[in-house]
Amino acid sequence: MIDSPHSVHVDLGPRGYRIAIGTAMLERVGALVDSCCPAQHAVVVTDENVEQPHAMTVAESLQTAGLQTDLVVLPSGESTKSIEMAENLWQRCLSVETSRQSLILAVGGGVIGDLAGFVAATYARGLRFLQIPTTLLSQVDSSVGGKVGINLPGAKNMVGAFWQPSGVLIDTATLDTLPAREYRAGLAEVVKYGVIMDEEFFEYLERTTDDIQQRNPAILIDIIERSCQLKAKIVAEDEREESGQRAILNYGHTFAHAFEAVTGYRELLHGEAVAIGMLCASRLAERLGRIDRVVTERQAELLARLDLPTSVPPLDRTKLLEAFRRDKKAEGGNVRFILPSRIGEVELVEGVDPAEALAALDD
Repeated sequence: MIDSPHSVHVDLGPRGYRIAIGTAMLERVGALVDSCCPAQHAVVVTDENVEQPHAMTVAESLQTAGLQTDLVVLPSGESTKSIEMAENLWQRCLSVETSRQSLILAVGGGVIGDLAGFVAATYARGLRFLQIPTTLLSQVDSSVGGKVGINLPGAKNMVGAFWQPSGVLIDTATLDTLPAREYRAGLAEVVKYGVIMDEEFFEYLERTTDDIQQRNPAILIDIIERSCQLKAKIVAEDEREESGQRAILNYGHTFAHAFEAVTGYRELLHGEAVAIGMLCASRLAERLGRIDRVVTERQAELLARLDLPTSVPPLDRTKLLEAFRRDKKAEGGNVRFILPSRIGEVELVEGVDPAEALAALDD
């Protein structure tokens, strides 16, 4: 099993695994792989922004440990999470004689993790894979929980599977090379955990914004570890979104996914869309009399202090409404939203009037 001084267990019985959090871990991937998922062949999937230095470090470590290693470098960006790129990766796996004894390693952000995980879930009816997230957003969110998939042109994450990794390896040193905008985008998902589950964590974020902005290593480990603990708890309780508990992780995401789809996944980073979406969801909860304004104001103030966007860009309201109705949580045209009842608690709300949702877009 992968282990480290900061280790979080995702308790899923025989599908359980550990999230190892530390620094200078990429150089040890070869040895760590041997402890959790021994293999003789590895396919390292990355993108052109992460190939140097992170993916190359991983590939070299695997080769040193005696694994036949193939490195696949894909274009960067949300558009890579597509049917065409999945087919490209299936073909690449075929060309390097990938078998059920092979291991796929996803080295990159959420796009690479989701796409490589989807290919792992579907190639040869399922391969083992290891998540090595290199962005803050993927470290605290998408690498944990086994959701993998690709986008359709009009709907984000609409094709996918639940396919748990054999482990998650988080090297916080990878954040040193992360552009400021990408780093800030990841903080939106960190704030989300405080809103949906842990008021004390939200207050901790309010107290430490300066250290967070400066990427203080100790603070980073704290917020990543706590975010992973909270997500692991939800995943253990509702692995496949059957009880509704896991849906709370989508706080702000009905709005966010609509913003991303309508802008063609080109204008907003996912975390930026989530930041705006959380405030829309909170304003919607205000309009429905579920919370008072201070709940929204605290979120807005924290997000602004973390330099995240808080205003909805000018978008076609009709197209946004169509995107709401295509959301995975919608049932029979009934748009459902995750809404706060206080800081630290949210719930799934059905039967929301679409007019109210559109009105919540305005500051």
